Amino acid sequence: MSDTVERIKCLIIGSGPAGYTAAIYAARADLKPIMYTGLEAGGQLTTTTEVDNFPGYPEGVDGTKMMEDLKAQAERFDTEVRFGIVTKVDLSKEVGGIHKIEVDGEKQIEAETVIIATGASASYLGLESEERLKGGGVSACATCDGFFYKGEDIIVVGAGDTAAEEATYLAKICRNVTMLVRRDEMRASKAMQNRVMNTKNIKVLFNTELDEVLGEKKAFGDEVVIGVRVVNNQTKEKHEIDVTGVFIAIGHKPNTALFTGQLDMDDTKYLITKGKSSKTNLPGVFACGDVQDHEYRQAVTAAGSGCMAALDAERYLSSLDD
Repeated sequence: MSDTVERIKCLIIGSGPAGYTAAIYAARADLKPIMYTGLEAGGQLTTTTEVDNFPGYPEGVDGTKMMEDLKAQAERFDTEVRFGIVTKVDLSKEVGGIHKIEVDGEKQIEAETVIIATGASASYLGLESEERLKGGGVSACATCDGFFYKGEDIIVVGAGDTAAEEATYLAKICRNVTMLVRRDEMRASKAMQNRVMNTKNIKVLFNTELDEVLGEKKAFGDEVVIGVRVVNNQTKEKHEIDVTGVFIAIGHKPNTALFTGQLDMDDTKYLITKGKSSKTNLPGVFACGDVQDHEYRQAVTAAGSGCMAALDAERYLSSLDD
């Protein structure tokens, strides 16, 4: 462990749209932010081949390219972006207190403010074919990617409210939607179940699980989804379904384990922020993006909350000087 302690005004943990937007605003406020990207620099959008719904990109943009653009803009205002993983936090409970951060198990940082933008990770089934075809037809966000399957046949995996919402949303865009439900009933609320059952182009297969995502390599070398193989978990019978998109809707897990016991969380472990602000229960600690938003989970809403977090941090520091 290093004996040298670095003292900074603003530490940003995480590097998705929320983190980079917070960095842009914090840097312009002369907070001299330092960002640690985490293991997946750029966050979930780096697994998205095409982002079509973020303002300013009329022709759409590759998710990784968009994150590179945001990173370049943050660095233009002298944000220091570092690759590293925050491994421990000791957050002060006092107004004006100093937050102690450990990076990569050794580097010590003392920060006057901390902006948490660690995001949330979509839950997947763990199939090799599912992982291989992410970005090639496998998605965990219907709102993000549904447009690309307009008029096509797709699969939705899941049985809860999220799956039902995704299926009914996609049914307005796609030709046919098939839901795979591994039990003999859905877990979704009765209202959502009724909506699914009353939508003509949604078909529900009960006691059915995804066995494999089927892909095919195109002339340009990329592999895309051409179908799925499903299995009835009662009869063990398998059959294939021709689809071009597979949407996994079995939930998200916020990346908040680092803050357990220090920051207030809801029952699903999302960080709780106060009112319409980014303020957590501890002074000088702010949260933005998917780590505190289980409702919208969009790049543009994450970016907006990143702006809020930076403004809240700047105002907090200013209040200490009053």
